[in-house]
Amino acid sequence: MALRHWFTALLMTPVIATGQPIGPAEQPDLKIGFIKLTDMAPLAVAWEQGFFMDEGLFVELEAQANWKVLLDRVITGELDGAHMLAGQPLGATIGYGTKADVITAFSMDLNGNGITVSNRVWEQMAPQIPDNANGNPQHPISADTLKPVVEAARDDGERFRMGMVFPVSTHNYELRYWLAAGGLNPGYYAPHKGDTSGTIEADVHLSVTPPPQMPSTMEAGTIQGYCVGEPWNQQAVFKGIGVPVITDYEIWPNNPEKVYGVTRQWAEEHPNTHLRLLRAMLRAAHWLDRNDNANREEAAKLLARPNYVGADEEVIANSMTGTFEYEQGDVREVPDFNVFFRDYATYPYPSDAIWYLSQMRRWGQIAEPKSDQWYMETAKKVYRADIYEKAAKSLIADGTLPASAFPDMDKDNIVRPRQGELIDGVPFTPKSPNAYIDRFEIGLKGDTTL
Repeated sequence: MALRHWFTALLMTPVIATGQPIGPAEQPDLKIGFIKLTDMAPLAVAWEQGFFMDEGLFVELEAQANWKVLLDRVITGELDGAHMLAGQPLGATIGYGTKADVITAFSMDLNGNGITVSNRVWEQMAPQIPDNANGNPQHPISADTLKPVVEAARDDGERFRMGMVFPVSTHNYELRYWLAAGGLNPGYYAPHKGDTSGTIEADVHLSVTPPPQMPSTMEAGTIQGYCVGEPWNQQAVFKGIGVPVITDYEIWPNNPEKVYGVTRQWAEEHPNTHLRLLRAMLRAAHWLDRNDNANREEAAKLLARPNYVGADEEVIANSMTGTFEYEQGDVREVPDFNVFFRDYATYPYPSDAIWYLSQMRRWGQIAEPKSDQWYMETAKKVYRADIYEKAAKSLIADGTLPASAFPDMDKDNIVRPRQGELIDGVPFTPKSPNAYIDRFEIGLKGDTTL
């Protein structure tokens, strides 16, 4: 099988729409990092289906201990690229935490996260949640049902603690968004004052926990809940230690999630390799969503292997095949829990980047106000649609994928289409981000600094 793909790679000479061929990979041997989450699936599928080999790429996929280690190893060159949190290239570029020029030309997926609380917290929340017609809790569940639990903990002199995976992660911002929409302050950062805890004025104290350790950390009582990607919400249900209360699809339908990241220097030195990587991952994403998710059971099976996610196939399949289990036995249809290709999921829209930057400003990671122009310029600098479009056009030109699979690339694609309303009803206006930020009741706005 590998030999067949090797010969195929020699024969294939993809071309972009201008007719210019994509040359051989400058660096055919690659080491790519990932975290053990189901949304690393495009990488696993590109390897297993031979899409990397078709491009003349010999890829080693290597699981990383946590998001910081992963980012550091990409920056130092120990990894050639990686499955990244969508906020990581932005955080690095603006100098929050590690300062480095990191870019992305590929969005790996939409949605895919959930917020889970311990059984004890759920028992306290449940009486305040109305039932639907089937006698199950009515969704989406607002964080205002958590507010009395947090207040009771405070009255007892205890901090209410929840976990998220990294300070610039979607999980951090989604958890903060949900809490604030329910009237709970998740706290502020003040990096210019040396405070990166994110707990200034916090009603709920958030801390970093690596994804695979979330269930055990909650079971030990160190945290009372968490926001994480799959399969670690479903794992809590499977183990009987917690209840997912909301998915990020319910917080913001078709929200951006992970990206594939490389350093700007690597991209400039290896343009053909980069394009060939993108071609392979685009084919993998298409395979994952093809024929109404027909390949998802096969994907769950391969992701269950120890070298990928290493969780029970049954747990992974819960969300990957379009269902989600809240309380044990409360299984609901969520066909878009993971979206890898449809709805133009792979396109690196500037609006995705602007939303992350707006939340960084809202919670103090960006300490000073910025102009609307700054948000747009930063987004386009990091989210490289120009590189993506070269790879996409080459797939159209050689007949691998139809033009209808991609947005109209003759237009200036700024705003991600087909997104629903945010849970608090505040309209996201990516072309005027400061007006968006100023609408929040909780959060920094205008010229406010800490």
